[in-house]
Amino acid sequence: MSLKLIILDRDGVINYDSDNYIKNEDEWIPLPGSIEAISHLTKAGFTVCIATNQSGLARGLFTEFDLARMHETMRAQVEKQGGNIEAIFYCPHGPDDGCKCRKPATGLLEQIESQFSQSVKNAWFIGDTEKDIDAAIAKQCKPILVLTGKGSLTKSTINPLKLVDIPVFDDLFSAAMFVIADAGLNT
Repeated sequence: MSLKLIILDRDGVINYDSDNYIKNEDEWIPLPGSIEAISHLTKAGFTVCIATNQSGLARGLFTEFDLARMHETMRAQVEKQGGNIEAIFYCPHGPDDGCKCRKPATGLLEQIESQFSQSVKNAWFIGDTEKDIDAAIAKQCKPILVLTGKGSLTKSTINPLKLVDIPVFDDLFSAAMFVIADAGLNT
C-alpha cells in the first residue's frame, strides 16, 4: 500500500523565517495556523515529511544539537494538536558546497523516496521559494507556493509562466485545506 506523502519546506512555511537564520528553539516560532494545518493533514491520512535547507549548520550559526532541539519543539507542538511529522530531511551544506541535497537539487526528495520505498511523484510539495518549486518539478511532485516567508517575494520575482499551473495560497493552513479537499478527504 502506498502512503499519501506530503512534503513541506520548514522556514517560511511552518515557522517564521529570518535573514539571520533560525538558530535555536527560542527563535523557532510557528506561523499562525501552521501547526493546525499539519494536524489536519495527519488526520486526513497524509504522511507529513519536511525537506529543508539548513545552511546555518555549514555557516557555524548553530549545531546539529540546536537543530534537533528546534525539530523536537516543532514535533511536540504538532503532536499536542493531534498531528505527526513522520520524518525530517535536511541539507546541512552551504550554497557553494556542491552537494546533491540542497534544494533545488533533489537529494532530500530522493532520501524521502528511499526511506518510504516509494516515489514522490505526484506528492504535494508546499514551499515558499523558487528552489522549493524547482525541486518539486524536478521530481514530478505537485508544487504549491505559500505567500508566507519568502513566498510573496518569490511570487513577485519568479517568471509568471512558471506559476501558471501552481496553486498559490496565503499560508500553510489554506494550502493544507486545499490538499485535503483535492484528495476528497476530511479531518
